[in-house]
Amino acid sequence: MSDLVTGFRYLLKGQRWVARHGRQYGFGLLPGLLTLVLYLAALTSLALYGTDLTTWATPFADGWSSPWLGLFRGFLTGLLFVLALLLSVLTFTAMTLLIGQPFYENLSEKVDRDVSPDGTAPESGLPLHKELWISARDSLRVLVRALCWALLVFALGFVPVAGQTVVPVLGFMVTGFFLTEELAGVALQRRRVELRERLALLRSRKLLVWGFGAPLALAFVVPFVAVFLMPGAVAGATMMARDLLGEETRDSSRDKDSGDQETSTSAS
Repeated sequence: MSDLVTGFRYLLKGQRWVARHGRQYGFGLLPGLLTLVLYLAALTSLALYGTDLTTWATPFADGWSSPWLGLFRGFLTGLLFVLALLLSVLTFTAMTLLIGQPFYENLSEKVDRDVSPDGTAPESGLPLHKELWISARDSLRVLVRALCWALLVFALGFVPVAGQTVVPVLGFMVTGFFLTEELAGVALQRRRVELRERLALLRSRKLLVWGFGAPLALAFVVPFVAVFLMPGAVAGATMMARDLLGEETRDSSRDKDSGDQETSTSAS
């Protein structure tokens, strides 16, 4: 349970970090705002023209009598919108990170320098276009995995009782895991940690990942909240990435030094 609490603390630490660095927070908001506008436009279009789309996709039902025709196409339209909304939640982080790659790379580096004992930050050494390509490729791979899980969770939602109790919790845990992978990927990619290694690293500390990602997934259901939490989420995920890799921070170094001093005093 300690890892669960630690993961949530990293989420809070990230928000506190950007609160103390207003300039970084302001720049970090821009990609989220742009992504939000694009997604809202797409969802609004789907809400307005979803019925036309399902009508076009189901010509075989044109001869059905009322009320079955309306119920069938109404159900499909609602299902299409729900799936689009779920897809938006799953892809919002990946799209925002892709659009804001330079902003979040800079933010993550500054967090690394701020918490590192020697004030340095790892660098990938790759040109920007190469980093963008790797980020887009890895995001697509993660999205495919996330969609497979999303479809499974969606299907389990029809199971009586469990579909209304256990399955929603499972959904937030799954979404939280993949959100964390995307966010921690900013710092881990700079360290040249490949996607397969990143996933294995996150699976080795599932409670830590869920403590960070599940509350964030719950908050990200509200798009406006996602925009304002994104910079802090990147900052917190950078700190958590250091923990996953066993890298020291200034706090851990101070704790270690204090422990060494206490040991020396006791020995004396």
